[in-house]
Amino acid sequence: MLRRTVPALVAVAVLVGACGASETSTSTSLKDCPTSKAVKAVKVTGKFGEAPELDFKKPLEVTTTSCKIVIPGKGTQVEAGMMLSFDYTFVNARDGKEIATSFGQQPGQILFDGTLKSSVVGLYNALNGLAEGSRVLVAMTPEDGPLGGKADPNTGVKAEDPLLVVVDLQKAESPTTSTTTPRNPLSRATGTAVAPVPGLPTVVLAGDGTPTITVPKTAPPTELVAQDLIEGEGSVVAAGETITVHYVGVLWDTGEPFDSSWTRGDPASFQIGTGAVIKGWDEGLVGKKVGSQILLVVPPADGYPDGQGSIPAGATLVFVVDILDAYT
Repeated sequence: MLRRTVPALVAVAVLVGACGASETSTSTSLKDCPTSKAVKAVKVTGKFGEAPELDFKKPLEVTTTSCKIVIPGKGTQVEAGMMLSFDYTFVNARDGKEIATSFGQQPGQILFDGTLKSSVVGLYNALNGLAEGSRVLVAMTPEDGPLGGKADPNTGVKAEDPLLVVVDLQKAESPTTSTTTPRNPLSRATGTAVAPVPGLPTVVLAGDGTPTITVPKTAPPTELVAQDLIEGEGSVVAAGETITVHYVGVLWDTGEPFDSSWTRGDPASFQIGTGAVIKGWDEGLVGKKVGSQILLVVPPADGYPDGQGSIPAGATLVFVVDILDAYT
């Protein structure tokens, strides 16, 4: 939900420098994503790295999530813990309408971990074992897609709609482990509580640290707010680092939540200060300390001005972010 280029359809992280990746190999099949009649019926044309064209009879019936490698790659194969950079196009298999694409824009970026597997199992299975330089077509059942079988009125996706996704895998890299200490991130923010600022949303924490946000019945700020609720004692977050966070996001107008890593049970990791996430996160979290809990009030221009998923156009967003770790 935080990605600047990946739609509400994908909750992911980012690319960092790497070494020690697995040996290169040509990927022609995927162990966790078999081929089916549905993907065989879809013709995908276009060169790797360029926007693909999909031709198929509509509506396309997808009874099981399946994959077809359109262009086999010869690079590093994807393994757990890698940082992936890729281009993508999402298409509604019911009517053939394009939902979102990164081609011609900044590639999407994902930490290939349990968060992705729990949120978008179809994409996880399609990437598992895929080689750099590959183009893969994925036909996802509604349940295995990023909406989990729910409708999305902003994109016109119905609850029963399967999705087609074309992914061009640009990079698959592993963070170095030879000279760094294994990560041991915090489980929640810890440090010194900061007095609340009048007029801003208030936050109450459950016993496990899960925040509940109450938004005041007033007009939202027009400028980005990045207010410490807890000031941590860790390192200062720098642009270009990968941070691990727990967060919850709600809409200012209604107070309704639209995304929460606490609900998924998995913190998110992504690169900060590089344009991989929305501007409000890049500007609001760089310079904060590990261990801190930050209240972000993000005006539309710094979030999703045109809307995204369950976020309407022009919405002011409120996040509470626990910064659990930061590293290069």
